[in-house]
Amino acid sequence: MVKTLARITAAGLVALAASTALAAPMSLKIAFVDPLSGGGASTGEAGLKTFQFMAEQLNAKNPDLKLEVTGYDNKLNPQESLVQLQKAIDSGARVVVQGNGSSVGAALIDFVGKYNDRNPGKEIIYLNYAAVDPALTNAKCNYWHFRFDANSDIKMAALTNYIKGKPEIKKVYLINQDYSHGQAVRAAARAMLKEKRPDIQIVGDEVAPLQKVNDFSPYIAKIKASGADTVITGNWAQDMALLLKAAGDAGLQAHFYTYYGGGSGGPTAIKQANLPDRVFQIAEGYANIESKAGHDFETAFRAKTGQELTYPRVVNLMNILAKATLAAKSTDPKAIAKAMDSIHNDTLYGKDSFIRPDDHQIFQPIYISRFGPVDTSKVLDSENTGWGWTGDGVVEAKDTLLPTTCKMDRPS
Repeated sequence: MVKTLARITAAGLVALAASTALAAPMSLKIAFVDPLSGGGASTGEAGLKTFQFMAEQLNAKNPDLKLEVTGYDNKLNPQESLVQLQKAIDSGARVVVQGNGSSVGAALIDFVGKYNDRNPGKEIIYLNYAAVDPALTNAKCNYWHFRFDANSDIKMAALTNYIKGKPEIKKVYLINQDYSHGQAVRAAARAMLKEKRPDIQIVGDEVAPLQKVNDFSPYIAKIKASGADTVITGNWAQDMALLLKAAGDAGLQAHFYTYYGGGSGGPTAIKQANLPDRVFQIAEGYANIESKAGHDFETAFRAKTGQELTYPRVVNLMNILAKATLAAKSTDPKAIAKAMDSIHNDTLYGKDSFIRPDDHQIFQPIYISRFGPVDTSKVLDSENTGWGWTGDGVVEAKDTLLPTTCKMDRPS
């Protein structure tokens, strides 16, 4: 009788352990590989906080899921990025997220593709939230890479369509960072302005070293001397903020059309430069879009992190990652990639977005907003300036499509 009871008890414990194991959430480690020191630190830290906030939110909503995000400082260097990614893989990461620097993005695509070829059954995937060189989903495309930001050509197409209807724009100066993204922005601006507004004069076109310029006043002096009424720039992080600071110091009252004017430090620099309603941003979202879900998220995010949401696309990325993981019922990157291959999902603002299977580029609405004084009793400001982003135009996802030259090799 005692032996029988012992056998029953043992069987019960085994059954309990099995049921507990089945109930355990799927665990997925995510490596955030981006600058957490140097000139890009503020941008990297803002991104990391957003990813970690989203992991907390998704874990709370989905008891079957456990997402863990760990930051790795790549010092904005491609080789250091590979060192940090290997550390992350050794610690169990199966997903890498990165965005700052298309040169880093290109290095990661190459590394991930080769790593997966050498390590079948141990694959990793690279989710790109901000590296926007068009080549990354064209000539350098890879099955294991998904991009969650519009590439620079897509953004420039939307921006030049907007500029097409602005006859007051007559003289444009291009200033960008001297690496693949900056070169892509200047090339696209030249080509698309020539096509859509051949009357516009490009009165200057130059590049500056990436995150190494501490004083943009010599560049601003050239812009001022050129007579430009408009500046187009893809600068980001301190290269954006310091460019605007120098404009304010010189009293340059041109209009600035930017990709990243709303990044950390940008709003403060715009206010200090006294450029009300002269700085525009083209992006996948901003704080004051008419969306209750977006407003509620922004409010909760600011309360928890002490910063505003500069990366709505990270929200979209993490929601899609969670949706794909739950649909696959697996944290195997191969299963996640398959589920993500042509996925549709609503953005933070309730609009449809989708991954194109041909090149793994996301398509989502793109908004043009301007920065200036706002009634803070009605709308949200940025960086406690009393100024905020307000809408100036929107391009729906279906109207942002551009062709791709990607020839993707898919795993068998």
